Amino acid sequence: MAQSKPRPEIVNQATYTYQGSGDDRLIYGQTPLTAYVLDRLVDPLGRVTGCAGETLPDYQGFSVGLYEPDPTDPTGSEMKRLVNLTPTELPDIPGNGISRGISPNIANSNPFFLTNSNRGYYSFLLDPSKGQLDAGRSYLFVINPPPRTAYSQRRLKLVINGRIGNEISYTATSLDGKPIRSTDGRTSLTQSITIQDAERIGLDLAVLNFAANICQAQEVQIVKTGDRAAAEPGDTVIYRLSIRNLAIAPVNNIIIRDQLPLGMEFLRNSVRAELQGQSVQVEATENASLITFQSNSLIQRDQVLNIAYAVRLTPDAVRGSGQNSAIVNGQRIDNGQPVKDGPATHRLRIQPGILSDCGTIIGRVFEDKNFDGEQQANEPGIPNAIVLMDDGSRVTTDPNGLFSVANVLSGYRTAALDLSSLPGYTLAPNRKFKERNSQSRLVHLEPGGLVRMNFAVTPASRQFR
Repeated sequence: MAQSKPRPEIVNQATYTYQGSGDDRLIYGQTPLTAYVLDRLVDPLGRVTGCAGETLPDYQGFSVGLYEPDPTDPTGSEMKRLVNLTPTELPDIPGNGISRGISPNIANSNPFFLTNSNRGYYSFLLDPSKGQLDAGRSYLFVINPPPRTAYSQRRLKLVINGRIGNEISYTATSLDGKPIRSTDGRTSLTQSITIQDAERIGLDLAVLNFAANICQAQEVQIVKTGDRAAAEPGDTVIYRLSIRNLAIAPVNNIIIRDQLPLGMEFLRNSVRAELQGQSVQVEATENASLITFQSNSLIQRDQVLNIAYAVRLTPDAVRGSGQNSAIVNGQRIDNGQPVKDGPATHRLRIQPGILSDCGTIIGRVFEDKNFDGEQQANEPGIPNAIVLMDDGSRVTTDPNGLFSVANVLSGYRTAALDLSSLPGYTLAPNRKFKERNSQSRLVHLEPGGLVRMNFAVTPASRQFR
C-alpha cells in the first residue's frame, strides 16, 4: 500500500520529525500543536474507479455510503439504514469535543459525495467505542451513480474478522459477482487497517480503505430483427443480429448463441457479417436448433457488428412458436472481464399457406387370416364397418374396407372400431404387436401429415378354434 500523505493544516510553519518509540512509525508535525502519524503500511484513502481501474471522466453525482444490512434478509444484500458515523472536523478546533478528521471526507459524512477535485477518493472513519470494529460486524458498502447514467449501483459486503492490537482485519465481498477491482479480478479480498489515534483522547478512529471499480450497467447490446413479420412453410426468412459495444473499451471474442424454434432450417451458406461497412469473418456452427456464431473482430466503443443469416420454414413450423432468441458474450480487452447481453427475441407469425394444421387419417378394416395385423391379397376388406373418432365423428368403410378422414387437427389422435357394426366378427389377435390387440388405435398426426390406422378382425367362430 502507498504511504499516506495528509495535507498540512498550517502553512509556513516550522516542522519537526522524529522516530516513534517502540515501533517504526514516523512522527512529524508543525508548530504550534498540529501533529500527524504516518503509518507506512496502509493508505487511508479508498477510491472509486472505472471498470478497468481508470479515472472516471466525471464524478459529479456519485456517492458512496456505509449501510447496516437487513438482518431479516437471508442474502445479506439488502440495506436497513445508514451507519451512524462519529462526526469529525478538519482543521481540528481544540476543546470542542469533535475529533480531527481526514481528507477528503473531513466531516465523516455518510453518505459521502464524490467530486472531480478529489478524483474519486473517499474516506470513512469507524469508531471502536461504538462497537463498529467488533469482530463479526458487517456493513454494506454502496456506490451510487447519478441518475440517467451508464453506470450501475455496486454493493459490497464488509465483515470485520477480528482485531489484534491496532490492526483490524476485514473481508470485502462483491455482491454482484464482478471483481472488486480490475487489477486482480478477485470478487473477495481480505485486508487490514490500522487504528489512527494520534492527538486523540478517548476516541480512536479507524480508517476504512479499499479501492472499488464501477462498471457500466450494460456494456454490450444485442438486437435481433427479421425481414418480415409473417411467413409460411417454404418461405425463406432473413434474420439480422446487431451487437453494439457500449463499454468504454474495445470488446472482442464475440460469441452469439441463437436458438431457433421448431420448423426453421438454418441455411449455412447464407451467413454474412460486417463491421463499420467492412465485411468480416464469422464462424457458424449448428447443433440441432442451436446456432453459434463466433467472431474475433475487435469492436470499438459504439461500433456495431451486424450478422445476417437465412432460415427456411418447413411444414413443422406451424407447430412451433415462431419465436427465436439470441444471447451474446464477449470480453473487454482492457481488463479481460466478460460482457454479455440477451436474450434478444424475434417472433414470426406462422401462416399455414398451402398447408394447414390439419392432416388426414386413412385406414382399413379387413379380415386377418394369419393374425399378423397386415392385409394380404387373400384377406378381404370389411364394408360398412363403423370407426368412431375421438371428436365424436363416425366414418364408414367402403366396399373394400377402406376409410379416410380429412381435415383432422394435428397431434395425438385416437379412434375405435365399433364392433356392433360387424355382426359375426371380433378383433383378430395379433401375434406380432400386442398393442394392436386393443379395440382402439393411437396415432400422432403432423400438420399436413398422413397417418394409417388399420383394424384387423376375424370371424368370431374362427377365433375360438
